[in-house]
Amino acid sequence: MNRGHRELLGPGRLVLNMHGRPGPAALRWERADGRRLLLRQGEQPLLLGRSVGTGCCPDFHLHRLGGYRSPLPPLRSADQRSPLDWTHQYTRWLEEADATPLRDGRWELALRTGFPPCVWTADFVRDWPGGRLELYCGGGWNGVLPLRRLSAPDAGRVKAYRKHAREGTLAPVLLWWVTFLDGFVILDGHDRAVAALAEGRTPPSVVLGQVPDDKVWREAAERFTHDHEHRMGDLATRPARQRAALERGYAETIASLPYAVEPTTVQALPGGAATWEALAARAMFQCPRD
Repeated sequence: MNRGHRELLGPGRLVLNMHGRPGPAALRWERADGRRLLLRQGEQPLLLGRSVGTGCCPDFHLHRLGGYRSPLPPLRSADQRSPLDWTHQYTRWLEEADATPLRDGRWELALRTGFPPCVWTADFVRDWPGGRLELYCGGGWNGVLPLRRLSAPDAGRVKAYRKHAREGTLAPVLLWWVTFLDGFVILDGHDRAVAALAEGRTPPSVVLGQVPDDKVWREAAERFTHDHEHRMGDLATRPARQRAALERGYAETIASLPYAVEPTTVQALPGGAATWEALAARAMFQCPRD
């Protein structure tokens, strides 16, 4: 069991400083070249994606395969009605699981109940197994991608969750923020997401994302401090209110550096494009209409 150090940042938010997992994560992205991506859990391929188009706004075409395993245990109805701190509970379960994106480094987990309108509507990928993400300039895609086929809103398990949604006791969905997609991947809670949406509610979520390691943000802080001191020296004769505004901006930036968004780790795909193409050919053989 690999437990990390936790930095508590207030209600529903913490940073987990993970150690003891130095190698590639069990749930990891791999890149064959600038246009081909693979999501793998252990040795199981889960998603094949390819950027299509030229310029700065390509479409991302994807095909998902079966076999995804949630890193969280099944939730009982009694658990959802208990006063659990879901951010801490999900962190504990992720530490104990072996099929997660976690590797050595700092990870933020934060409870989130509000999202821009399109995240859970137009940009929620309901198609299976294929899909297409429009990666727009400046704003990205900013949607939610399931890793398994979604259940129907009237499925038995979803109906049970819909009752929790109406009662306000529905456990959050666990999302993984993936920077190069500018969007979220569902790690756990596919049926809970369907249930909340069927009841006209935004699914409450705990979002997992990478933040800078201590060495990275401290070096950035040193560089920023050096530049700030040089600038303040140049402004020695400026009005006090202008200097005070720069000091406030400096303090806010320094405070935010340890929790800035860190790019999602992507490994090189062993075998490169040839391996990706072989996996894609096998997937298309299984789903020729996709």
